[in-house]
Amino acid sequence: MLRARVLEDKLSSLYKAGKIVGGVYLGRGHEAVSGSLASYLHRGIDIFAPLIRDQAGRTAFGESLMDVTRTYLGSVEGPMKGRDGNIHRGRPQEGMPAMISHLGSSVALVAGMLMARRMQGRLEGVVGATSLGDGATSTGAFHEGLNTAAVEKLPMVVLVVNNQFAYSTGNDRQFACADLVDRARGYGVAGHKVQGNDLIAVAETMKKAVSAARDGGGPQLVVADLLRLCGHGEHDDASYVPAEMRASGLARDCMQVAEGQLIDAGVFSRSQLDEMRAQAVAEVQSAVAQTQQESAPHPHHDDWRTMYHGELEE
Repeated sequence: MLRARVLEDKLSSLYKAGKIVGGVYLGRGHEAVSGSLASYLHRGIDIFAPLIRDQAGRTAFGESLMDVTRTYLGSVEGPMKGRDGNIHRGRPQEGMPAMISHLGSSVALVAGMLMARRMQGRLEGVVGATSLGDGATSTGAFHEGLNTAAVEKLPMVVLVVNNQFAYSTGNDRQFACADLVDRARGYGVAGHKVQGNDLIAVAETMKKAVSAARDGGGPQLVVADLLRLCGHGEHDDASYVPAEMRASGLARDCMQVAEGQLIDAGVFSRSQLDEMRAQAVAEVQSAVAQTQQESAPHPHHDDWRTMYHGELEE
């Protein structure tokens, strides 16, 4: 959580300084739910399909700082070779597919990847997980993907982060059910509800959901309520968020809540947390400095191809 927050603060500064091309979408306020989910997954075994606010989850799943900075700054050394949007990065062979902008599609994607593992006889002990927002639950891909996962009883965790807005469209204009977790019953999957900025509650819920999926319990739908502490992207001032919502419990910063919980439990002292933050700042600065010295892809001297890696026939 801490490393993700420090990293994204730096990305925000680089964007505002004109060093990043394209949008920057921060996970400020989402770190507890995203990081907790991925913390219970195993890279090299499980599947994690992150969304735009999942830097904490990416970090917990093992994404390196260099993969992040190289993609955002367009380095040819990055996983996408400097040729794709900064958030559309991944390492599919290691179980982390690239983010899909067509929100909701990651549910169908992970369901398909799990079905492929089953057909290959490699599904035992595997969990597939993805994260999406409340707005994505209104898409056809979400419905089709979750319905397939339910019918096939796939070991899948779908995290719905209800941050109250699909960009600027509030919940009251998105769905008419009393609560998004009620949809779990309609699909025939297990439903879990949690306050998304309470780290201890979130960690317990994610552990329960991932364990249930891994143990044969079928798909698990987790709904976490919170408020994103920034605009939809760095280009958005979030002026549409009502003042009373900003003052509500939904707007508590999960980082501050987590620090208080960990200090009170004797897990870390304030000085230890300060040291961790200073180390994260140094690591991020080092990654950015190295990336800024690397080359961008050359449009006329590059044989990189997205899909086909064989010899072309005349």
